[in-house]
Amino acid sequence: MLMADEELHETDSNNQKDWQSETSSSTVADETANKDTEQNAENASAEEDAAYGVNMEQVQAALNATADKATLTPQMQRMMNRQAENTKRVEETIKGTKSNPRWFVPLFCALMIIGLIWCVVYYLSPSGSWPIPNIGAWNLGIGFALIMIGFLMTMGWR
Repeated sequence: MLMADEELHETDSNNQKDWQSETSSSTVADETANKDTEQNAENASAEEDAAYGVNMEQVQAALNATADKATLTPQMQRMMNRQAENTKRVEETIKGTKSNPRWFVPLFCALMIIGLIWCVVYYLSPSGSWPIPNIGAWNLGIGFALIMIGFLMTMGWR
């Protein structure tokens, strides 16, 4: 039995793997592969620029409106003019929009809630004598009218 324990605990350092060196070498290989992919992507984008005849740096400068218009190609000048027209159109559209006053949303929410409470109070009161006594089921009509006014106001909400 002593021999079995000795066999189990014996280790041969020559047969053991060095996991740390394997991990570091694979990390170096991954970094090299990433650099190669980045260089390939840069080369591909340069080839695309050459194929289209437009430098992407000029496009970015034109979109940011920092380019000198005299040095731009006619295509780039048309693109800048189109961008300026679109921006102007959007700004005019925004100026033309109308919005509701600040009290509009709280009012229609309050009307719907008050109408709901009105109907619940009518149903919970003994013999339907509340909120307004002696009008009976017309209390439901008042509650539903308040709710409908609130819902109709939601259609005019901008």
